[in-house]
Formats: sequence, C-alpha cells, structure tokens
Amino acid sequence: MAKNVFGENLIPCSVEPMTGFYRNGCCETGPEDSGTHTVCAVMTEEFLSFSRSRGNDLITPRPEYVFPGLKPGDKWCLCALRWLEAYRAGCAPMVHLEATNEKTITIIPLELLVEKALK
Repeated sequence: MAKNVFGENLIPCSVEPMTGFYRNGCCETGPEDSGTHTVCAVMTEEFLSFSRSRGNDLITPRPEYVFPGLKPGDKWCLCALRWLEAYRAGCAPMVHLEATNEKTITIIPLELLVEKALK
C-alpha cells in the first residue's frame, strides 16, 4: 500500500475526474512514471494557464490518453517538478496532503507542501 507524506496509507485524490498515473484515483507511482505524478492538487485557473504556458495543456480533453481536460476545482495528481516550478513562479495550487504520495518529498520539501496545504 502506497503511503502519503505523513507515512500513512495514501487516500484517493479524485475519481471524478479519474486521476493518477495509473488512472485509479490515487497519486501512486512506479518506475514507468517518469513524471512522478504524486502531488494531489486542486486546480486553479492561474495554475492551468501557467502549465499551458509551459507546454503542458491540462485544459484540453485528450481522449486518446483517457484525459478529460481539467477545470478549476478539479483535483489532479500533478508531476512533482511541475508543482515545484509553479510554486517558484508564485502560482502553485493547494495540496491535499493525505492524498499526496510520500515520494513527493524526495523532490519537494515537506515545508513547502504544508505551506500550500488545504485546511
């Protein structure tokens, strides 16, 4: 069972839309997940625009990848490096820590995640 940043069992991030590298609702990761899709975040217009400006359009549906397209308010398992890049640019979305995989803290300091944690 995957663990969250607190070392507890990882809880689902979202099933509507269905998220996760494995499209099972959880921010689980494995060797084939080169993007480390481990941060459960709540999408904002600002972050979605930022991501699109960086070449990763999360708004447009891509059925061939079982990707519905995201809108503000959706929870999604983000790539840890993209979230960190957004944090440094001042537009990182809020994070659901209980649904964020412990592997995230090998890339993002826990203090930054706590700073942006959903209350």
